[in-house]
Order: sequence, then structure tokens, then C-alpha cells
Amino acid sequence: MPFRYPVALELAGRRCVITGGGAEAERKARALLEAEADVVVIAPAVTDGLGDLVRRGELTHVARPYGRGDLAGAFLVIAADADRAVRAAVFAEAEAERVLCNAVDDTEHCHFAVPSIVRRGELLIAISTGGRAPALAKRLRRRLTAELGWEWEALVDVLGEVRAETLPRRTVDFATWAARWQAVLDREQELLDLLAEGRIEEVRDRVRAELVGRREATEFSRSLADSLGRETAGDANLSV
Repeated sequence: MPFRYPVALELAGRRCVITGGGAEAERKARALLEAEADVVVIAPAVTDGLGDLVRRGELTHVARPYGRGDLAGAFLVIAADADRAVRAAVFAEAEAERVLCNAVDDTEHCHFAVPSIVRRGELLIAISTGGRAPALAKRLRRRLTAELGWEWEALVDVLGEVRAETLPRRTVDFATWAARWQAVLDREQELLDLLAEGRIEEVRDRVRAELVGRREATEFSRSLADSLGRETAGDANLSV
């Protein structure tokens, strides 16, 4: 099963069930919590780390073995039980209830594979071997984690902010706009070097100038500064 179609799921507020309470279940639970999922762990006993999360109210622990019906209302389940028969039973219910299922180290009972992840803020790079060589995926993750510094997170933030500022003011056709973005990204390393030096405003100005032209970018920066100045003055008057 090669898992040919990669997706990124929105799990915020969705019920996600984990069966099993060991180290792998804890790792999966932490990843789901990071995605703001509503996490329920079903297992007779859990790791100390999972216990801490339960005591802090970050997830729910049902202290018993998995039973048919436990996936009611779930969007996704991760079967992290050591017993393959339990993983098969979880998958069977997931199939019947149309719940997405991943079984740890058991591709036969999976609807999807969980890739190795490299995250830098909103930049997310997923590495998958379709479940065939997870150790290789983890090795590549470690390599990319070492190579991609915090400046990549800053670059995504700056590009996103400038795009939001300039897109409503776009006066050129899509092809020209795309070409301007290509010109920005052709200077990727230069921008990353500046960000690594902490010159964030300079990077923001350069990207803005490339997208809307230097003159309009200067006018935009002035109007933005004036607007911020008025807001600051208003806040000062309110505090008097």
C-alpha cells in the first residue's frame, strides 16, 4: 500500500482516538495536541508523560482496553496497541464507521501513513516512504532539521505578511504577479542571510519593492508608519 496521495489535515477541535498507552501512543498524542485535536487515549495504563497530560487536562484517558464502539464521533484513530489483533479490530470499526485509521508499524491496517515532519513555524515539510522505510524518513528528517534554521520560519512570516499587504493593491495580471514572486524567490539565499542577521524590516522592504515597485513600496511603508503612529497616539490619549 503506497499511500500515493499526500494531504495535510485540519484537526482542530476534532475527536481523535488513540488506542494503546505506550511510548508510541504518547508521541502520537503530543503530535495531535500540537494540531489542536480533541485527543482521547484508550488504554488500561499509560506512560508517565501521558499521565501528566491527563492531569493537566490536555487529553482524556479512558482507563480500559479498546472496545467496539469507541470510535463513535471520531474523525481519526491511531491504533498504537502492541497486539495486532486489537489493531485489526480498530481498523475494522474504522472501516465500518468511515473513520481515518493509522496503525503503528502495520500498513495492512492503515488508511494513511504519518510522515516524518520538519516544522519551522508555518513551514511544514513532510517526508514519507509510503510506510516501506520509516527509518530512512526519520534520517532525512534529522538531516533537514539540521539544515533548515529559524530564518526559514521568518521568511515564511515575512512573505505571508507582505503578500497580505500587497495582494489587495495588485494592479498587474496574474502572469506578471507570478513573475514578480519568482524574482523574489530567486533571491532566496540573500533574503535568508539577511534574516539570519536579524534584518527583518530590510527583507520586508525588499520583497514589497519587488512586488509593487520601489516607489509604491516606499509610499506604502510611509502610509503604514503613519497609520501605526495614529494608532499609538490614540492609545496614548485613551490612557491619559
